[in-house]
Amino acid sequence: MMHCRETKIPGCYEIDVKVFKDDRGRFVKTFHEEVYREFGLATHFAEAYYSVSQQNVLRGLHFQVPPKDHAKLVHCAEGEILDAVVDLRVGSPTYGEHALFTLTPDKGNAVYAPSGLAHGFYIVSEMALVMYQVSSVYAPEHEEGILWNSAGIPWVAEQPIVSAKDQQWKPLAEFESPFRFES
Repeated sequence: MMHCRETKIPGCYEIDVKVFKDDRGRFVKTFHEEVYREFGLATHFAEAYYSVSQQNVLRGLHFQVPPKDHAKLVHCAEGEILDAVVDLRVGSPTYGEHALFTLTPDKGNAVYAPSGLAHGFYIVSEMALVMYQVSSVYAPEHEEGILWNSAGIPWVAEQPIVSAKDQQWKPLAEFESPFRFES
């Protein structure tokens, strides 16, 4: 019913689930503590929230730095997004590299990003509802980001709608990472 598939970035998983469909709609189990624990993933989430965005919006690339860093679980409950993570863990075999995922409610898939990865997404559909769970509470004084177009990610649009805040982050090449890779 649920399968965790490690991506090219160590500790980052794409999670595939069974989507139950009938004439009423869809039913999807998005979390199963035993399955997550079996793969060594966080099973305690301190906050959950969602965003609703229009087509061509790009959110990211965000993370929190220690000691308020967190793992993140991301689902797309409505619409379609191009989801991206960037490895910021010094010593990682994939440091500075990104991984991309297409998340949709029909697939029911999710991305699990461990601490030390920047996260962002682009809205492909007319609108998208994106749900997040994080393993630590939002701490504005520990919030960071890297510039959305500085990590070599082939975003769908060259001129997406990006917040003023997301336009002011340092480029990846200038970011001094506090994250360390632990194998």
